[in-house]
Amino acid sequence: MELKQTVENLLDVALESYPELFLVDLKVGADNSIKVILDGDNGVRLADCVAISRAVEHELDRDTLDFSLEVTSVGVSTPLQLPRQYKKNIGRKIEVTTTAAKTMVGTLVKADDTALELSWKTREPKPIGKGKHTVTKTAAVPYATIDKAQILVQF
Repeated sequence: MELKQTVENLLDVALESYPELFLVDLKVGADNSIKVILDGDNGVRLADCVAISRAVEHELDRDTLDFSLEVTSVGVSTPLQLPRQYKKNIGRKIEVTTTAAKTMVGTLVKADDTALELSWKTREPKPIGKGKHTVTKTAAVPYATIDKAQILVQF
């Protein structure tokens, strides 16, 4: 069995004990370097990474296979990839770039398995009279049209 498939199977078993965690990405290099990126509904603790790392490493035989294993959490600047990541970030400000090269910045107000909904405020000319007024706009964005989506960190 190929190393990547073996590691995927081991991760499936290990993550059954941690239902709040989920796999975001798995990379296996030609030199047998394994990189596992995790996310969690309530974040990922160092102890979670250690536990998953041990669960995988103890099932691989170092005597027959030379490998390196790195288990990390998604970084603050890592783009969102999975619907579950969007769902856990409802209420946060995000920047979404679509495949049509349109960029939107707004608050993530809703997310399901197929699309997300953004909301933002903008100033527009009044329909009658002079001046501008603030309006709230929303946009539904299907995941299939998203090129990149990233949480905007606010200080």
